[in-house]
Amino acid sequence: MQESLDISWALMGLFSLTLIIPFTINRIYQLDLAKEIGISVFRMVAQLAFIGLYLEFIFQLNDPLLNTLWIILMIGIGSSSIISKAKLPRKQLLLPVATGLLVGLSPLVILLSSVIIQPTPLYSAQYVIPLAGMLLGNSLSGNIVALQNLFTAFKERESEYHAAIALGASPHYATLPFVRAAMQKAFAPIMASMATTGLVTLPGMMTGQILGGVNPMVAIKYQLLILIAIFVMLTISVTITLQLTLKHNISKEGKVLVRFLDQ
Repeated sequence: MQESLDISWALMGLFSLTLIIPFTINRIYQLDLAKEIGISVFRMVAQLAFIGLYLEFIFQLNDPLLNTLWIILMIGIGSSSIISKAKLPRKQLLLPVATGLLVGLSPLVILLSSVIIQPTPLYSAQYVIPLAGMLLGNSLSGNIVALQNLFTAFKERESEYHAAIALGASPHYATLPFVRAAMQKAFAPIMASMATTGLVTLPGMMTGQILGGVNPMVAIKYQLLILIAIFVMLTISVTITLQLTLKHNISKEGKVLVRFLDQ
């Protein structure tokens, strides 16, 4: 197999000139997105540069406490992003969402590290942090979809919910159709992605490993592990997030205590 090939910063800068194309399309079609594109590209470069330098430092230090604190920070930022994108109040939902991500992430990272990959040491930042990042990053959209659909159902079918409560149904039973629909919509994209992986798409992790010189079959094994772990984490985190959200935001009388933020 060919060894991993580095990319010079000069070539990176040269390739970045292709960004002229989306800026040109924006101008031709008057999309008014030039500022947003510029900010997005700048933030992407700045954040990745910072993370690259930080990861080099944290990989060398390889301290289990620092690794844990970094993952907790990732969970906190991810939870905040989910709530913000779903346009729901952070105060009432931060704990349920963060708990869902934490409970979904922790056992899978521990299982992958201690049983499957077995790095030395087991808490090696080189493996634990990228694994946590991939699992968290791919769980954000599913949680956003689940929360949006749950509270959209409350907004559009509130009379149906209150009718069930008035007839003596428990909040759990009355919300079950909303929860079921939210989970189905949250899981649909990743199931469609899994069904077409390999034939329609080559996932980024596998492609990156192959470009880096890894044997294709080895890259496929790692990709299968990650895709299974992502799907398992998503199902766990969405389930826990929805259940804790309902538990903490529906009164004993069945009143919904949280609403969408003003658009």
